[in-house]
Amino acid sequence: MLREYMSWPKRRLIVLGVGLLSVFLGGAVVAQEQRQIPTQLIRTVTVTGRGVESIPATIAQVSLGVEAQGKTAQEVQQEVARRSSAVVELLRSRNVEKLQTTGIRLNPNYSYENNVQRLIGYIAVNTVSFRIDTQRVGNLLDEAVKAGATRIDGISFVAADSAIAKAQEQALQEATLDAQRQAGAVLATLNLKPQEVVNIQVNGAAAPPPPPIPLAAAPRTDKVENRFSIPVIGGEQQVEASVTLQIRY
Repeated sequence: MLREYMSWPKRRLIVLGVGLLSVFLGGAVVAQEQRQIPTQLIRTVTVTGRGVESIPATIAQVSLGVEAQGKTAQEVQQEVARRSSAVVELLRSRNVEKLQTTGIRLNPNYSYENNVQRLIGYIAVNTVSFRIDTQRVGNLLDEAVKAGATRIDGISFVAADSAIAKAQEQALQEATLDAQRQAGAVLATLNLKPQEVVNIQVNGAAAPPPPPIPLAAAPRTDKVENRFSIPVIGGEQQVEASVTLQIRY
């Protein structure tokens, strides 16, 4: 009797353990079966639209400077400072925008005769950049040369910031409509209907400035040619945008 009484809890524990093992294995089988059930895939089409806006380039970005040569560094610096002051004073009186100094250089000037290098003086250059309306740039460059400018390094044309911002919005709208048209054409060909946009990616709206137009240096002479009095045409600047849509069907 004592042996049977002591073995009863063991048999109970064994039965309980078998029951728990059965529940665990049964749960694993159910979980495995659930994983094997395929879920319904969402069918989508991805398209990228492009929009381009052309706007007039009404602002000229000008780079010009003063160059002088002399026997001593002090002499050259004084001459460049005198001419540069006159040019800067002229530009300020014409209310140019974003006027700033972009370069100051002082270099020795050598001559080479019979493979012999000899110092003959110094060359100094001061350069500035500024912005002005395209319609005014021709006359202003003529005045700057008369005031002492000897270098006109280049001109680039850009649109006004407000015009660029408005063009960016319009380019994004065009890109979005273009993407929708592409998706509609593809789905209609396959007898499918678009339902909703599930993802939107704006790739940006950029307005790269046109490359600068290099100009030859204007020689300093007593008689200055009226070479910049003719109208300067800025042309157009393009603003491009692209938008990617993922559409469910």
